[in-house]
Amino acid sequence: MTSTPYTVADVMTTKVIAVTPETGFKDIAAAMERWKVTALPVIQGEGRVVGVVSEADLLPKEEFHEHRPGLIEQMRRLGDTAKAGSTRAEDLMTTPAVTIRPGATLPQAARLMTERHIKRLPVVGADGTLKGVVSRADLLKVFLRTDEDLTTEVRESVVKRLFPLSHEAVKVTVSHGIATLTGHVKDHTLIPLADRLTHSVEGIVDVRCRLEAGSDG
Repeated sequence: MTSTPYTVADVMTTKVIAVTPETGFKDIAAAMERWKVTALPVIQGEGRVVGVVSEADLLPKEEFHEHRPGLIEQMRRLGDTAKAGSTRAEDLMTTPAVTIRPGATLPQAARLMTERHIKRLPVVGADGTLKGVVSRADLLKVFLRTDEDLTTEVRESVVKRLFPLSHEAVKVTVSHGIATLTGHVKDHTLIPLADRLTHSVEGIVDVRCRLEAGSDG
């Protein structure tokens, strides 16, 4: 009943810096510094994502720079010690890459980032080619929508559709992303649904639903 949810395609960054499996350690570090990113997709061929190399993948080289790990430590941290001796993206990257499709919703992207403890996701098409990158900051862009924009969407997508006969008796205000609904409506059973649907509007921070039942709505 509400408008179409925002998708990853709506907020992702399409200008993406990527590296190839052959890219060297210093070039990877330089690219991260220059573009102020913490991870880079690794692409092969015509843009197919084969992995991701992050700051965490580079750190073992610094960690083991001054001392060689003992046998027990090598056995316990095989992945890190291998990366400490690596010089190219293909040996440093995490593979397979955790990716997401452009049509995924923002909650789906946020859930995947949280579950996998990552800050950025390569966005790939059906063929696995890189389309963009979505970051935690990108997911927060919806909260930059103006109060006026949010007010209009709540009124048009929630109030008018749920209460076609009494919508004029409902006042919608949004301040700092917090929506307040006041007034009287004919069908009081729809009030909880109005609260839930208003919460689902992208960019709404909180909802104060103060609708009441009334025959004069």
